[in-house]
Amino acid sequence: MGTLAWIAVISLGVWLWLLLGRGFFWRTDQRLPRCDAAPGVYDDWPTVVIVVPARDEAAVLPESLPSLLRQAYPGQAEVILVDDGSTDGTGALARELSARYGGLPLTVASPGEPDAGWTGKLWSLRHGIALALSEDPEYLLLTDADIAHEPDSLSELVAAARAHGIDLVSQMARLRVATLWERLVVPAFVYFFAQLYPFRWINRRKPGRRARATAAAGGCVLLRTATAVRAGIPESVRQSVIDDVAVARAVRRAGGRVWLGLAERVDSIRPYPRLADLWRMVSRSAYAQLRHSPLLLAGTAAGLVVVYLVPPVAAFAGMYAAGGTVAAVAGWAGLAAWALMAGTYMPMLRYYRQSLWLAPLLPLTALLYLLMTVDSAMRHYRGRGAAWKGRTYTRPEAAQDR
Repeated sequence: MGTLAWIAVISLGVWLWLLLGRGFFWRTDQRLPRCDAAPGVYDDWPTVVIVVPARDEAAVLPESLPSLLRQAYPGQAEVILVDDGSTDGTGALARELSARYGGLPLTVASPGEPDAGWTGKLWSLRHGIALALSEDPEYLLLTDADIAHEPDSLSELVAAARAHGIDLVSQMARLRVATLWERLVVPAFVYFFAQLYPFRWINRRKPGRRARATAAAGGCVLLRTATAVRAGIPESVRQSVIDDVAVARAVRRAGGRVWLGLAERVDSIRPYPRLADLWRMVSRSAYAQLRHSPLLLAGTAAGLVVVYLVPPVAAFAGMYAAGGTVAAVAGWAGLAAWALMAGTYMPMLRYYRQSLWLAPLLPLTALLYLLMTVDSAMRHYRGRGAAWKGRTYTRPEAAQDR
């Protein structure tokens, strides 16, 4: 009990630091910057090309693609869908949807299998961006095939980028939350991401000072074309499995400004109805996030245990153990840490319109993420690496690490 009490006190100290010293990561107020009063924003709308990499997306395309074709954008815009070797008729379906709904012009392209050293998505983006450059657009909107946009989404993204001088504007799409497992896992996924990459740290603009964090959400990225060219995107990040973070870092290295926030007008429509579906989503890239390092894996596992699992264990142990000061310390420290954990999780649950009663279950979700991360490492060492839609990437993210 003495050891548990000490660890519970350490966990409480960590949670106090997370509450106040980690960029207020738990707040959900980082939304697309308003620009109603910015002069000249709406006078001359720039040309935008929307690039959509797609591989076997026929199931979601009827909902996502029309949302892009029907964008109420005042300037010139078009859509390029890059069919990455689909076997389910994705390209033909895209053409059919364009003929049915009209709207923005659509081009469907097929680049063939990726060259060595390229991930599939970045290979598709390379082909799509190359086609887009022939139109000399001021901005590129890189968006996934499972992302649905409200009609004014593109206009708001462009207006925010121009008004605030942002080179990369990224919104983390609101993920689908319908089934029991989605309710348990999905809000926590965004919560953990924000804890790892605090949005305030990413978005803070202090001249002469280096940003404390850099990241983006690959489902919705508006990128200034000149900055993309200067940063060598996507060639400079061609081996990255976690491509969105790598792209943001490349933009930052090239002197560009990056902004990331939670979306209000952009939604992911991909379903993850079973735990196995969510497990694959996380485990395919979790070990890559740790740079395929056993040392980082061990540290992450220990951190998850101390920060997320010890508090409820200490709270219950202190409650049911024989009386005494040590048991009381363990119980109260564990309970306080657990309360802080649940309290910081509640804003994300509100954003996802979920019951706040899910907040005390965050330790259970953290345990699932720990197991998913260990499974990701095991897959890597078995030679299965980061697998996605029939492709396996076994190499570390060399481009990102550089």
